[in-house]
Amino acid sequence: MTTPEIQKAQAAREEYFLDDGTDVEAETEADDTTPEIARPWNPEQIRVNTKQFSLRNTLDMIDDDSLELAPDFQRGRVWKLVQKSQLIESVLLQIPLPAFYFAEDADGLLRVVDGLQRLSTIHDFVRGGDKSGFALKGLEYLDGVVEGKRFDELPAPWKRRINNAQIMAHVIDPTTPPEVMYDIFRRINTLGTPLNAQEIRHCMSRDRSRDLLKAMTATDAFYEATGMRDHIRMNDREMALRFAAFWLMDVEGYVEQAAMDPFLQRATRLLDSDDEVDDDKASRLMADFSKAMTNARLVFGDHAFRKWPEGVSWRNPINRPLFESWSLTLARYDPEDLERRKDAIVAEARSLMTRDIYYLDAITSSTGDVSRVVYRFRATAKAAEVGR
Repeated sequence: MTTPEIQKAQAAREEYFLDDGTDVEAETEADDTTPEIARPWNPEQIRVNTKQFSLRNTLDMIDDDSLELAPDFQRGRVWKLVQKSQLIESVLLQIPLPAFYFAEDADGLLRVVDGLQRLSTIHDFVRGGDKSGFALKGLEYLDGVVEGKRFDELPAPWKRRINNAQIMAHVIDPTTPPEVMYDIFRRINTLGTPLNAQEIRHCMSRDRSRDLLKAMTATDAFYEATGMRDHIRMNDREMALRFAAFWLMDVEGYVEQAAMDPFLQRATRLLDSDDEVDDDKASRLMADFSKAMTNARLVFGDHAFRKWPEGVSWRNPINRPLFESWSLTLARYDPEDLERRKDAIVAEARSLMTRDIYYLDAITSSTGDVSRVVYRFRATAKAAEVGR
């Protein structure tokens, strides 16, 4: 391989959200990479019903927890006050809102798939009160009528317009297979600021996996290793999920799924199941994750899970493939052993990122390719044995 090819593979391009860097490296696919979802779905498996709700009924469902707005979903609440106000103005003007998508589970609970920002905004305005409600600002047509007013300050006719407004919702039936449901999420997720894969999984999952991933990423060990806490795009939860997936199913489990999305979906379902992952197993998972984070900080310091080829002193963004392979590997070692050998391990890891083009490819482009996943785990495991 030529030097330019190696330098290109060594480059780390950071993901951005709303013009701000996320401190996570963007994952790229090669031009000839086939899509992860290549199999055709049976159309009879896709069951979506269209229903109509009043906004009053919809807000009641949110308040009594029969319609869930995906707890801890920060990224869905980033609208500025003027954007929120103009949405409320559209409702007051009786302009029909775009259709919403809900997903129903076997217990009858509805989750918002598409339209979280809109429903969160309307709920905050109508039911938020003085604590989380807001006064209208920056209106275009009703500035001389309701500008500066909170919901409780609106005249009764304007309140009725909001409460009686009708919304259209496409409800995904609970009998729809999880893989098909995920693909539906992905396909409809095209307007506004699209959800990323972990945000979609968060919408589809249950409290058990959500709480576990949140607990894993809320530890001091994770923060010290990554610098992340409550990441705006849930990249922290995705990295914890990747660790959990390989911890539960190992690389052989990945080979069976042959793609990252179904692999992580499978892991989410396992974490949501008390039978598959009981409390004792969940505790061991968390302990190993915390140990991996502590060991990564011990060995790599500020460069943990980041590209760090020889001759480079700056701190690159976090690389997901490095995170999954090194975290799983380091969880198997005692800190005392790593402390003794850390200089040799760092040297070997930096050599891989400097000279091994196959390893660089495996952590840079088409990183979900089975052969690349297998290669980077094998190379990482070998590097971690240096000096024993």
